[in-house]
Amino acid sequence: MNIKSILAHYSTFEEKALTNRFFKHKDILPLINHLPIEFKVEQLGISVRGRSINAIKWGQGETKVMLWSQMHGDEATGTMALFDLLSFLQTENEIVKLLNESCELLMIPMVNPDGAEMFTRRNAQQIDINRDFLQTATPEAKILRQARDHFQPHFGFNLHDQTTLWSVDGTLKPATLSFLAPAFDKAVSVNEIRKKAMLVIAAIFKDLDELLPQHIGLFDDEYEPRAFGDNFQNAGTSTILIEAGGYQNDAEKQQIRQYYFASILSGLQAISSHNYTSHSIEDYFAIPKNNKQIFHILVHHVVLDGIEVSVGINYDECPNADGNSTYKTYSVQDIGDLSFCDAYEVYDALHCTLQGNILFNSAADFELSHENQLVLAFKNGYLIH
Repeated sequence: MNIKSILAHYSTFEEKALTNRFFKHKDILPLINHLPIEFKVEQLGISVRGRSINAIKWGQGETKVMLWSQMHGDEATGTMALFDLLSFLQTENEIVKLLNESCELLMIPMVNPDGAEMFTRRNAQQIDINRDFLQTATPEAKILRQARDHFQPHFGFNLHDQTTLWSVDGTLKPATLSFLAPAFDKAVSVNEIRKKAMLVIAAIFKDLDELLPQHIGLFDDEYEPRAFGDNFQNAGTSTILIEAGGYQNDAEKQQIRQYYFASILSGLQAISSHNYTSHSIEDYFAIPKNNKQIFHILVHHVVLDGIEVSVGINYDECPNADGNSTYKTYSVQDIGDLSFCDAYEVYDALHCTLQGNILFNSAADFELSHENQLVLAFKNGYLIH
């Protein structure tokens, strides 16, 4: 059974209780508490605001794999994919049997439940948990660090979301998925631990590139001494970072979650079968790099001050007070020759009438119309048409 055939039956094991990015701690607790007996649930501790952080253990194999998600409260795709994985592990097929016999999984969904409640990156103390490994000032960082120290995993999956403005070098496509085997030192050395992570990523890329061509990138491996991935790598856990980016017409990342799930499953399959050993470091470094050559909105053939330019516009997404939705504010991020770029939405201002002002690094506040019909309109940074 290959990954493509599994995704063809995705609806049969997708966790249907999670339908957007804004689910909360109270929404996942019933999913955890109603797991079958073969899933061992343990409360590892509580967050700043008293919400439980739980671990789910499954499998009887010797290879230990730890997977954790939503260290950043507004990065929910990995959590959705983990619950899809939990559902998939309850089905009967050859991959589930192989994983059960080969691996012991420790899954920690929603490391930052207080951040998820507010749909913000940081925890209730305004700390970025993924920059708190050294001081472990936050209870969430302490819990995650202790979980790894106690479980001593051979492999780790660090599950995140990234900005939708990352693109894949040479494609002008959004980086829907990005991978990294984090560095464990400033010299970005490669030892056997990090090499294993690289080889697993190479195996994942081989599977996923067929499903998601030109939409997969590799992050720069600059060392971050405060991050969990870098330090877990240094501690002996081969750590695989997965980031969910953007995909056309998928604001709630319901299509991306399928590819995310497929990435996790592909990695687990490579580990349990030892197929990753058939890959090389060269395969890892051959994965296209991430860059930033896309905008949210790109407008060509705009005449400003007597010259024809392109205008690149991006939005910032901010949570509403209830934590159940967001609002977007748009600003002009570039003006000039953007012929080497692309965007999620592209407009042509040729033969259009411009009203308002387009100012670099300012809120979008203009209208484009054609034959008295609005084509695109912003008011004080808000998209109105």
